[in-house]
Amino acid sequence: MQSPLFGYTEVQTPERYALQNPKLLRVALNGHEDVLARKGSMVAYQGMLEFDGEYQTQGQRQARAVTGEGLDLMRCSGQGTVFFANLAQYVHIVDVDHEGLTVDGAYVLALDSHLHWEVISVDSQYGVSGSGKYNLNISGQGKVALMTSGQPLMLRITPETYANADADAVVAWSSSLRVQMQAQTSASGVWRRRGNTGEGWELSFMGHGYALVQPSELLPPQNAVIGGGLRAQYGMGPQGAAGQNQGNIFTN
Repeated sequence: MQSPLFGYTEVQTPERYALQNPKLLRVALNGHEDVLARKGSMVAYQGMLEFDGEYQTQGQRQARAVTGEGLDLMRCSGQGTVFFANLAQYVHIVDVDHEGLTVDGAYVLALDSHLHWEVISVDSQYGVSGSGKYNLNISGQGKVALMTSGQPLMLRITPETYANADADAVVAWSSSLRVQMQAQTSASGVWRRRGNTGEGWELSFMGHGYALVQPSELLPPQNAVIGGGLRAQYGMGPQGAAGQNQGNIFTN
């Protein structure tokens, strides 16, 4: 049998994490350290591997119930090679060091099992961050594989050059940055997108580090399921459009 498809055989590399292609992650396991990956993201594997649900601590479960933010992970162990992907999104490998990484949990594809993560809230100049924007702070030293819808933009932040980005387009940033959620509008218009511009919440980054932005704003799809309550009507929390439509192409 002959075909140009044979040009897509497995990438040969000694690296533990490698890109098979821009939308497919290859992870090599040697039996000593497991990898945690997004549930359902395995597309193929070779060798003697096992897949189990990952235990969440009581604190992680409580944070998920209150904020809607968290990680739905499976543990992959054994010896072999496993391939991960999600909705053909672009995959990016990040080395996490002592500075840490803050990320929206919806964009995490895989990470080293020894890394630690916890839910944090983003400060808001309107004092409403407790009902709005939450993210994950990943700490330790290891690798994380992130996903973006399209090829992203990496913004370099310095004390002289701060930056703002649409909160719906931000994927991750250096935990060392000072971040504030804001809306360039009057307080009375905070809950609606600004005038006729279609723009809403922004994240303002200050300090020294990097911010990763994707070329896509994750808005609810048409005919989205909306839960009850005041928060749901503004699309927030587990009962909002994002929380009620987890798993579709608009919210991954």
